[in-house]
Amino acid sequence: MLGTTKYPLFLFALLLLSCGERKAHVQKEAGTALSVETPKDAWVPLFNGKDLEGWTMKIKGHPLGENFGNTFRVEDGILSVRYDAYGDDFNDRFGALYFDRKLANYHLKVEYRFVGDTAPGAPEWGYRDSGVQFHGQSPSTLGPDQPFPVCLEYNLHGGNGTDDRPVGAICANGMFVEVNGERNTSYCTPAAVARTFHGDQWVTLEIDVNKGRIVHFVNGEEILRYAEPAYDPEHDIAKTLLENKGDTAVREGYISLQSNSHPIDFRKIELMAY
Repeated sequence: MLGTTKYPLFLFALLLLSCGERKAHVQKEAGTALSVETPKDAWVPLFNGKDLEGWTMKIKGHPLGENFGNTFRVEDGILSVRYDAYGDDFNDRFGALYFDRKLANYHLKVEYRFVGDTAPGAPEWGYRDSGVQFHGQSPSTLGPDQPFPVCLEYNLHGGNGTDDRPVGAICANGMFVEVNGERNTSYCTPAAVARTFHGDQWVTLEIDVNKGRIVHFVNGEEILRYAEPAYDPEHDIAKTLLENKGDTAVREGYISLQSNSHPIDFRKIELMAY
């Protein structure tokens, strides 16, 4: 469960053995800050390729930590999201797999691919749709039937073989961001550079989060930048997360991988802390 899961030994060792200039600004669930040296320009794996150590799932309608239907599984070094045990109706059982430490300033790199068919009963928009969520609320604060956390999301789209379905939009749930100096006016804002990837090919996304400035990359190409993430004080859940009613800025949060009704694989999940 989140907050009691042991920090992965392979990651902890990397953090302690380093002596570089960058510091990992991570925070335990209980609020105790960790500030440990990591090697400059070093990528630290968040997924060990063997199991879900260091991660906790939350699926709508199920308790924190219950892996309903073996939704999240690790096979042959790949973290897979599957719905074969959901029966004939996905029934809006959206969820996510959360890394169990709060993060502030970092560069995240994730390799993913879409595979197979959308789960029966999934919404039409669920076809080859998923996301990497970040600056998210703690999963322990999600309501039992809350489908998505208050968070930012790097939206993942996969092509259907014909149409353009660009990847990398910023979706803001219960938050605002500034794109080109203007506050977003829609839930999702498309990437400035449109890139569609068809088939089951592996794609690499990157999210650079640095002191209120955020940049999206895909396969090494910058596709979107924005800044100043802030809670929407009128949002029913977001307003409960405000520690200081006069300060809506979002400076940290949890990263998570969506289970959004279409099967998806994750191969590498790495982080470089600032």
